[in-house]
Amino acid sequence: MNTYYIYILKCSDNSYYIGVTNNLDLRLNQHQQGVNKNSYTFNKRPVELVYQEEHTDIKKAIAREKQLKKWSRKKKEALINGDIDLLKILSKNNQ
Repeated sequence: MNTYYIYILKCSDNSYYIGVTNNLDLRLNQHQQGVNKNSYTFNKRPVELVYQEEHTDIKKAIAREKQLKKWSRKKKEALINGDIDLLKILSKNNQ
């Protein structure tokens, strides 16, 4: 069974990057090393892994990545901090 990771990186400019991969260690290393100069994170290094989820279905993992990318900064930070109560409030208020 394959494992897919949804991950959130905090960049040096305090922005967030959300991605999906089947090899989290390799992907994080690629972000840190600046393998792709066209990558969002290339000029925002160093990056810090602040959140990750595991999925076994690639379609669900990609759907979750797309969902998180649409979230507000406040919602992302509530998720990162594990503040489920705040996450529920922000979801109800469409924030």
